[in-house]
Amino acid sequence: MKKILGTILICLFSGAITLIGYKYLIEKPYSPLFEEQTTTSQFVPQNQNHSISNYQADFTGAAESTVNAVVHVKNLSYVTTHSNPLLEFFYGYKGGTQAQIGTGSGVIIAEDGYIVTNNHVIANASELEVTLNDNQSYKAKLIGTDKQMDIALLKIEPKEKLPHLIFGNSDQIKLGEWVLAVGNPYNLTSTVTAGIISAKARSLSKTGIQSFIQTDAVVNPGNSGGALVNASGELIGINTLISSNTGSYVGYSFAVPSNIVKKIVEDLLEYGNVQNGVLGVSGFEINNMTAKQLNTKASRGFYVQSVIKNSGAQKSGIQAGDIISAINGKSISSFVDIKNILNTKRPNDVVTVKLLRDETEKTMEVALINAENNTLFYNGFEFENITPEQRANYKIKYGVKITKVTNEKYLAYRDELEGAFLLSVNNVKINSVDEARQLLSSQSNQQRTKMEILNSAGEYIRLLI
Repeated sequence: MKKILGTILICLFSGAITLIGYKYLIEKPYSPLFEEQTTTSQFVPQNQNHSISNYQADFTGAAESTVNAVVHVKNLSYVTTHSNPLLEFFYGYKGGTQAQIGTGSGVIIAEDGYIVTNNHVIANASELEVTLNDNQSYKAKLIGTDKQMDIALLKIEPKEKLPHLIFGNSDQIKLGEWVLAVGNPYNLTSTVTAGIISAKARSLSKTGIQSFIQTDAVVNPGNSGGALVNASGELIGINTLISSNTGSYVGYSFAVPSNIVKKIVEDLLEYGNVQNGVLGVSGFEINNMTAKQLNTKASRGFYVQSVIKNSGAQKSGIQAGDIISAINGKSISSFVDIKNILNTKRPNDVVTVKLLRDETEKTMEVALINAENNTLFYNGFEFENITPEQRANYKIKYGVKITKVTNEKYLAYRDELEGAFLLSVNNVKINSVDEARQLLSSQSNQQRTKMEILNSAGEYIRLLI
């Protein structure tokens, strides 16, 4: 019995000791001596603004404000078809005038009914109809176009003030920035897709005239002329085309930057046509190969091969052999960079040109000249734009006129070449001196240039320069 009582007392004593130890050692009361300190390791960078893992993009405001400013554009045109005896015999088909309907998108940029779309959306239209997001329809009038940049301006007469988008600054967009594409793909009503800016100043043509914003936002047939907006709902581009082997979205879409669109709209309203300003130089891009051939330290830039007489470039002192490295503080690594800057400028605007001459840096102020009225000099050939009368007389739809030949290799053929028309360069059709300049400027100094020429006798001449 004594052993049992002893065992019980030992158990009680042990339990008491255990309870006391738990209270004082495990459940230790809060004390300033043990206050938790919040520190940041110097080896682990911390985001002081927000946690990336908790970030959620919210486009609801931008989407709601944009869909009501995007319209559906219907293009009605008439095509004349010829009679086919076989089709008429078997199917009763007879030639005649047939109506064709094309569709696309547009963006309202003013409350009184001005609308921007793509030129290819309204090309060859006999009638234009615009349907708003609330299903109201209006006949539209074509104000003007810029075929090179694929932009057109329309006007409707609305019954009341319309919701519209405000132009954003496309020069300030950043790679990786979220954007929304809004349009009417496959005849659907306003559709919103999201993506990021994949590239800036992207050129898809051999002429290098166009400079696009590239995104991975989903764009399909019918989206052409629709809006590309930032997260604030500002218009930063007009969706124009997609890169696809199937004709539908497979990865990337392209938009004309809003700064270029805004300038085109202002020109059309003020002057009735687009005012294009150019430096007045021709040449080619610098790369590692041409840098070695020219014995220059410059690894990029634009090499000036010739300067147009009486141009702003000549008056400012730019010379053949100079290498343009920057314009208005923006570095130049390709001709597309130059066009991206000049596309927002007009004749007589002044730009700051930084260049390299004999390995010495110089800075000059250059007044731009009108691209419509200047002459192009290239490798001993002088070109100018074809007048409407010349187009009609010679029945040609494209090309530029050769006004003078000073290249020693072709002096024997000068009488035949002077007055002839340059139709294409390296199989690319030429519509203006400006297009010829962009295309010839993209040639390296060592590349051969194939020219297709039509002389006054109606004979085709092909030259390798």
